[in-house]
Amino acid sequence: MLVLLGYAVVLASVFGGFALAGGHLAALWQPLEVLMIGGAAIGAFFVGNDMKSVKATLKALPSVLKGSRYTKALYLELLLLLSDLLNKIRKDGLMAIEGDVEAPAESTIFTKYPNIMADHHIIEFMADYLRLMVSGNMDAFQFENLMDNEIETHHHEGEVPAHCISKLGDGLPAFGIVAAVMGVVHTMESVGLPPQELGILIAHALVGTFLGILLAYGFIGPLSGLLEQKLHESTKMYHCVKVTLMASLNGCPPQVAIEFGRKVLYSTERPSFTELEDHIQQAKTK
Repeated sequence: MLVLLGYAVVLASVFGGFALAGGHLAALWQPLEVLMIGGAAIGAFFVGNDMKSVKATLKALPSVLKGSRYTKALYLELLLLLSDLLNKIRKDGLMAIEGDVEAPAESTIFTKYPNIMADHHIIEFMADYLRLMVSGNMDAFQFENLMDNEIETHHHEGEVPAHCISKLGDGLPAFGIVAAVMGVVHTMESVGLPPQELGILIAHALVGTFLGILLAYGFIGPLSGLLEQKLHESTKMYHCVKVTLMASLNGCPPQVAIEFGRKVLYSTERPSFTELEDHIQQAKTK
């Protein structure tokens, strides 16, 4: 919603200001300029990226129109899930969660938290490392290093759409200049026309530069920053799981390990200590 609102503000400010200054909006309607700029940008996008990157970018683009799913309620569910798992380990031993991590979709613990179950990536991440904890064949240093490497890989994969969109936005002003130059060439080959008509041709040519810059900095470029912000939000869940499991692996009781996980969350979504404690107590009474 904010993306559409921002686009509306950009359009109203630019075209509204132009109209208020006495400009004629019809002069800015140049479909051929749009064709040259847009077509060249799309072609360059396919030239500069492999199919995996193209698919990742197209898959990520719809997410910019959606609000963030990483809310305080979601993080509370994550912390409660980790609390249930760690308390079961403390009470019955590591082998007690073997069935839960082997088939999370059939686990009575995992299925209590449908919003977390909807994210199969974080479920897989959590189950994999709980499975390693059950096996008992890794020391804490190896365990942490492996998690760091996987989180880094996740982050690098998530950066691909943002980088592709950023490069696309960077190229639009140049394609606008290309369209403008083509318009100037057309104008120069029409020097025999009356000055009034030549002025119209020059105005049409300049629209290319205008459109390239407007699309780059008003529409495409900001999407790259938004995708990066969404990536950082998604990575935070992995960090929360990581520090919680590491604290448990290093001998911290469940309530302390959960506090480690709570502390790494962004302050805007982080539940307070009392709020988390109240939810854990409520979950135990159900």
